[in-house]
Amino acid sequence: MSRYRGPKLKITRRLGTLPGLTTKKSNKINRPGKDGNANADTGKKLTEYGVRLEEKQKLKFNYGLSESQLFRYVKEARRRQGVTGLILLQLLEMRLDTLCFTLGFAKTMAQARQLVNHGHITVNKKVVNIPSFQCRLNDIISVKEQTSSKVLVENNLKDRQSNTIPAHLKFDQNKLEATVMDYCDRDDVILQLDELLVIEHYSRR
Repeated sequence: MSRYRGPKLKITRRLGTLPGLTTKKSNKINRPGKDGNANADTGKKLTEYGVRLEEKQKLKFNYGLSESQLFRYVKEARRRQGVTGLILLQLLEMRLDTLCFTLGFAKTMAQARQLVNHGHITVNKKVVNIPSFQCRLNDIISVKEQTSSKVLVENNLKDRQSNTIPAHLKFDQNKLEATVMDYCDRDDVILQLDELLVIEHYSRR
């Protein structure tokens, strides 16, 4: 399945707040579809499969991944030693586009992906234009030494929703440069979801 490019507010109405997908908020409160109100009135609940599917969809839409990309990350997380759910989140948080979004270089994950694609971001002083590039510890992420790149990122930094930078990143705003100090903790991930349900969703594959 290709990357989703449809209405974003419809997704947030169904799945809840997804900071990486959009900064906009819908005026409607019901879930999309003709049964949006009926579910609330009748108390109709999702099946166990439906609950796990929605948690998986949160991860997929928030990080802007295709189904095959997410499945590859799940397989890699299973292969590594440790808590699979946390490792999955750490793999996603170490993507270059995710780090740019977390640092406030972009307002959404899609914008961060475009920022990287257009060559505005460097890793260890070398331009990297692959959004899925997996950063490592002690990597230095910075903005290209070009006026247009710096102006673009500085404008986004002024409008960012949170001024808090996670503890695993060291950010120098004057230089527009960040160093990856460690892997993220679960509390550093702003997306609200149960990653264990995502692992369970893929357990039969």
